Amino acid sequence: MAATDSGRKEAPGATRTYVYVSNAEDGDISTYRMQPETGALQPGPRVPVAPMVMPMAVSHDRRFLFVAARSKPFSIVTLSIDAETGALVPFASSPLPDSMCYVSLDKSGRYLFAASYHASLISLHAVAEDGRVSAAPLQVVATGRHAHSVRIDESNRYVFVPTLGSDGVFQFVFDARSGRLASNTPPLVLLKQGTGPRHLIGSRDNRFFFVANEMFGTVTTLALDAGTGLLTELDSASGVPPDANLVPGVVRNSQPGRNSDNDIWAADVHMTRDGRFVYLSERTTSTLARFAVDAASGRLTYLGSTPTEKQPRGFAIDASGRFLVASGEKSGTISVYAIDAGSGALRLVERYPTGKGANWVEIVG
Repeated sequence: MAATDSGRKEAPGATRTYVYVSNAEDGDISTYRMQPETGALQPGPRVPVAPMVMPMAVSHDRRFLFVAARSKPFSIVTLSIDAETGALVPFASSPLPDSMCYVSLDKSGRYLFAASYHASLISLHAVAEDGRVSAAPLQVVATGRHAHSVRIDESNRYVFVPTLGSDGVFQFVFDARSGRLASNTPPLVLLKQGTGPRHLIGSRDNRFFFVANEMFGTVTTLALDAGTGLLTELDSASGVPPDANLVPGVVRNSQPGRNSDNDIWAADVHMTRDGRFVYLSERTTSTLARFAVDAASGRLTYLGSTPTEKQPRGFAIDASGRFLVASGEKSGTISVYAIDAGSGALRLVERYPTGKGANWVEIVG
């Protein structure tokens, strides 16, 4: 491993950057401190949380890390983040209605959303000032089959839920005063049959959402009407390496005996802060695809793929947009990449050890 200059002095008031990786099989979180100039990581302690820790979300004030445990009893654990050291301390746990594969916060930080793949539902919970999540959900809403993520738009008024088994994105109106969701009209936008919409990310200008499609390995651009909160499909671009010779996948375990070795199996999607590049992880090829974003239309152009950790379920981009950190469920390491500002190309900085079943990455800074 490359040596890390842990003794380097920071400028007064410099923002510290920390990286957290949840390790499902080990039930803990790996912690790291990132050097802002190089992206190099200084590994810290691994923090035990609960069996099958997976999705995570960071509070907007960077004081708390919320982690969902997908083993019974299903729960959301709140950990405090030490601003000076990045150290994590679990201090509260609240029940969740089911096994949740995704958690996120509204823009006020007062509400936490969670999506359940197995139960095909989302839940809404209150978050107290001290970071504790309400024991009882404020609302539980049934969705289409296999809800896989839930995110709110920049105006804090509209919530979207991709449902992998229904090939649609459910559309909700959110009332932050009452903490209630109501179906928009129409309640969903349908994508092409068999695509498997999974994760989505919104642009900072609130004009577009980008949806990763698990079974096709595509990213679909959806235009957001800021007045109605409704999405309109614009275009899709494939992130599968052209020479991969993969075929469209199916919902996992839906066809017993099927050989899925050559199935497309996309997972996570993220966007640089400046909105110029989108990245998609594809697990069968263990690659990260990169796309250029047309600022006017939101349409994507595939630029190429970079090999990464084995079976990359989750990754994240730091706030500066200079570095990307990727984990792999079948890998004992994580990779840090420098992002070329002009082309979006990824250059490997270094790999660092992590736990078993690494699947989710959050960067605080």
